Amino acid sequence: MSSAAEGSRGTAVVVGGSSGIGAALARRLAHEARSVALLSRRADELEKVADAINEKVGARRVIAYQHDAAALHEIEDTFDRIEEDLGPVEQLYYVAGIMPEVALDEFDTEKDRSMIRVNTLGCMGWVNAAAKRFLPRKSGLIVGVGSVAGDRGRSGRPGYAASKAAQDCFLEAIRNRLWRHGIQVTSIRPGFVETAMTAGLQLRGAISADRAAQLILRARDRRKAIAYVPFKWSLIMRVIRAIPSFIFRRLNI
Repeated sequence: MSSAAEGSRGTAVVVGGSSGIGAALARRLAHEARSVALLSRRADELEKVADAINEKVGARRVIAYQHDAAALHEIEDTFDRIEEDLGPVEQLYYVAGIMPEVALDEFDTEKDRSMIRVNTLGCMGWVNAAAKRFLPRKSGLIVGVGSVAGDRGRSGRPGYAASKAAQDCFLEAIRNRLWRHGIQVTSIRPGFVETAMTAGLQLRGAISADRAAQLILRARDRRKAIAYVPFKWSLIMRVIRAIPSFIFRRLNI
């Protein structure tokens, strides 16, 4: 077992952790004295994040594992390796996501496929791997980070909205399976957050990735089933969901 597990309050896995919300979550989890398996396909960036966090906390809490969220066949072996290195996983945070630029006159199935593979199937694979391990233990936490984009089908990014809507529906179904066994499943729907994925979008009122991570962990501690981050998006999306389709299609939102 890695020295990262010594004196640890438990092991957490963060999938999609080389930047943005995932990296911010890893920092906060390490400060909670947890061992953190940090996963991303960008090995160099991942190692930098892990080293910086470990230096800050003064302990080797964060261990980097190179993993492409689209590589579904690697999930089970990677999960097993993490548990061999750090001990039983108690918390899973799925943060990985991609959002390629799509023009309004562009209909690109390959881009849609890539988003479904990472945003939806990657989440399903990691959640399934966690659920089958958590169920016999009668404990565990699963947090899936989606998006308010999944609440309605917007004209700008159909594939992205669909991938997040499917992710959210899947998490609800898993939550309905596991709640009676003492396993918590929390769906996070962030609004505008300053990350590499949203760079250049000029999002008014965007919060920092660290603030988003803080609110996600607050939702975890309050055992929320669904949490909008920040909360104002719950009210905003309630209004947006109520707009009739014949009006919504004319709006640039």
